[in-house]
Amino acid sequence: MRLQTTTSQTVGPYFKIGMQWLDQNNLAAAAVPGERVTVQGRVLDGDGLPVPDAVLEIWQANSHGKYAHREDAQDKPLENGFTGFGRVPTDQDGVFRFATIKPGSVPGPNGVEQAPHLVISIFMRGLLKRLVTRMYFPDARTAVDPILHLVDPTRRMTLVAHATAGGAGVLEWNVVLQGAHETVFFDVGL
Repeated sequence: MRLQTTTSQTVGPYFKIGMQWLDQNNLAAAAVPGERVTVQGRVLDGDGLPVPDAVLEIWQANSHGKYAHREDAQDKPLENGFTGFGRVPTDQDGVFRFATIKPGSVPGPNGVEQAPHLVISIFMRGLLKRLVTRMYFPDARTAVDPILHLVDPTRRMTLVAHATAGGAGVLEWNVVLQGAHETVFFDVGL
């Protein structure tokens, strides 16, 4: 008997249907301490056109640098109500927006502390696999982050959000899927 592999399928245009129950655009309840931030941006294709049916899945540590996950064995506080998880769809203009707190530093390779960052997966029609990237905060600690230093210096800024004129605590970060300004995506082997 010989088994054949099945054909790979991309995520279809109706990816969002039936998955809305996972949407969560506020990653930290009001009682969770930390610096409140709002992150907004757009997902754009290689021609600079908005992607209206993408979904961003966000994971992050709390303000102490601890993940709400059983595999995080660090001896740091973890508040009730903090999940560190969010999922936001883009609208017809490719726009997304979510609220959270700025995470603390988490240990990186060789015990070196990483700069505060969000881990973000992007799902959308036409992709066989999710895209994985990071969003860093615009502060001095990004200059010493061991993961960011693995990225070509000319492309690092695709991973760093910047403050907007839209008010204190509002950051802008765009995801560009292809082209000269393509966001850096990481191969995580999934």
